[in-house]
Amino acid sequence: MTASHDSSPAALPGWQSAPALLLVLSGPSGAGKSSIIKGFLQSHANFVMSVSATTRQPRPGETHGTDYFFMSPEAFAQQVERDGFLEHATVFGRHHYGTPRAFVEEHIAHGRSVVMDVDVQGASQIRATMPQAVQVFIAPPSLAELEQRLRGRGTDDEDSITRRLSEAAAEASQWQQFDYIVINHELERAIHDLSAIVRAAGLATHRHHAAP
Repeated sequence: MTASHDSSPAALPGWQSAPALLLVLSGPSGAGKSSIIKGFLQSHANFVMSVSATTRQPRPGETHGTDYFFMSPEAFAQQVERDGFLEHATVFGRHHYGTPRAFVEEHIAHGRSVVMDVDVQGASQIRATMPQAVQVFIAPPSLAELEQRLRGRGTDDEDSITRRLSEAAAEASQWQQFDYIVINHELERAIHDLSAIVRAAGLATHRHHAAP
């Protein structure tokens, strides 16, 4: 006589909810990352926006700890030496920017997920510093559509547009390094797609474990 296998719910282990996650968005300037994040946060109260550190001076209206963590070059260098950033870079050879590790880890430890917007170089660094992060590449439908959006903003001169399009082509070549891709044809659809990715990531088996 063979033993029967109890498949009733009582035979299953208890489950703990998946931990909070770090959601990393990257993609070309003009792809719509900021608009997607803004819409996403409106319906995901359990997420907070990452706050970067910088060595540049505050602009009028900017608040320390809300817009940026403003740091001296010396303090920034100390954090780099202490592995205090998930990613960091120097922009235009002048100012340093980085994502404080403590900000992200403290929020996640308290059950709050974090979303961040970084360039593809920053995303590459985060694959090494926090490999469990969920990385999403935000792409425009085409370079022609991206050019139209950049010109429509009215904030860039011709040289800047040419440079941004060249950078976009280089960044787009790295899309396969990411976990997911969202093609921003239409804003609401892109927000829906990002929400679906977060839902799927939260259900991934490697993010769950049985309760003791």
